[in-house]
Amino acid sequence: MNKTIRLNPRLNPRDYAAAYARDGMVQVPDLLDEASAEWLELALEHDTSWHLSLKTPEGGKLLSPQDMQVMGRDAIGAQIQRALAEGRDGFSFIYLAYPIITTLLSGKDEGHATHALVQFFNDTPFTTFAKAVTGEASVTKIDAQATWFRPGDFLTQHDDTGVGERRAAYTLGLSRDWRADWGGQLLFHDANGDVERGFKPGFNVWTVFKTPRQHSVAPVAAYAGGKRRSITGWLRDDPPVK
Repeated sequence: MNKTIRLNPRLNPRDYAAAYARDGMVQVPDLLDEASAEWLELALEHDTSWHLSLKTPEGGKLLSPQDMQVMGRDAIGAQIQRALAEGRDGFSFIYLAYPIITTLLSGKDEGHATHALVQFFNDTPFTTFAKAVTGEASVTKIDAQATWFRPGDFLTQHDDTGVGERRAAYTLGLSRDWRADWGGQLLFHDANGDVERGFKPGFNVWTVFKTPRQHSVAPVAAYAGGKRRSITGWLRDDPPVK
């Protein structure tokens, strides 16, 4: 199995920089070489310990498989109902996640494909590519988590402001043959809340957009026939951790 993540050698950042400068967003198809994308796909399917990520009144919470086993079905169901209730009036989310950075730093899941991806994202060849596409010369690092939106999962409207360190947000889609009517689109909203643009999930496509910007992820339909998985994160300019 592939042990290295590689950028598609045919990509030229100049082909995408003008669209990003004009629209504040762009999609780069076939970001990685084929073997790299397939390695990530297989890792998310077979080798990933998925956590439940959801909004609580205290903030975001990440429940590991062990946490969920201890809590039991009723307690988890109550947390899900609270996250749904918060979504009616404000920001909320429910989806599965794999905390790549935390797991990598803890020394767990050694050799996982997503760990190689984070190292690839933060090596000079890719940061140079990302800076050239976005024009964000101050970027110092790129973080990441893996996400899996199952039927009914969602992410309500927000702008990814952070504390000012986020220069751009990105998703690396790892969903094959996704139908538009299965939901799960990354949606961008104007000042009135109307959808001004949207992208359906794709495979090996890198979507990057300037932050802050209002966006959401549409709920995945109950009849969706695929798995809406991706790697998501931010291009940041806060100092790297020493």
